[in-house]
Amino acid sequence: MTLVAVIEDDQPTSNQLAGWIRAARPGIEVHQWFTRDDAEAALAREAYDVVVLDIELGRERHAGVALINAINKQRQGTPVLVVSAMPAAIYRSIMKALDAWDYLQKTTFEESDFIETFLEILRVAKSTKAADAKPVAAEELSLDPLWQRTPMWRGERINLPLTAQRILATLYQRAGEVVSYDELFDVVKSGRNRDNVRKHVSTIRDAFREADPKFEGIENVPMRGFRWVKR
Repeated sequence: MTLVAVIEDDQPTSNQLAGWIRAARPGIEVHQWFTRDDAEAALAREAYDVVVLDIELGRERHAGVALINAINKQRQGTPVLVVSAMPAAIYRSIMKALDAWDYLQKTTFEESDFIETFLEILRVAKSTKAADAKPVAAEELSLDPLWQRTPMWRGERINLPLTAQRILATLYQRAGEVVSYDELFDVVKSGRNRDNVRKHVSTIRDAFREADPKFEGIENVPMRGFRWVKR
């Protein structure tokens, strides 16, 4: 059974969100939590398929941030949909950095927007769970094509900015081939020059070496570009 947590301190709003979810997918079990303490206990106890939460709970302005950090620590990969009154222009990027799947600002979306977003998250969550159930080589690099989860290397999270993730994906998808600077310029949205690309590659290497000090998976090809080295 699909299990969803709705963490929202305003009961009418919580009931509305839970009702939309049940109407969209009858049979889904929805747990409603109204305080940070109750939510933290439930998150430690249950393996939720999706978590819908508010940032502000009661008097705790950023309780949702603490809950997302707890989810990332305890249940890595559980998708989180943030529904909050906080300004999206400010908080969407913050939630993205915390690996939240998406951010909806209260009063600015309709039921259809919520349902569409929720069902897409549910679809991705199920496909990800199915993929995770398959045996994976110990050294395999795991990349999320939707950029909602940080890359994984040997079971360790690799924290990278989005542009660095795109460069990494380009190199890895063409493993063994030289990827030219000109090709990497297409991945970099700003600062399309060799120095900037080299800085991004350096950032990638440093991030990998935090998890694996012996990492040597990216090779410089003088005057041409870079190559992901097959080991």
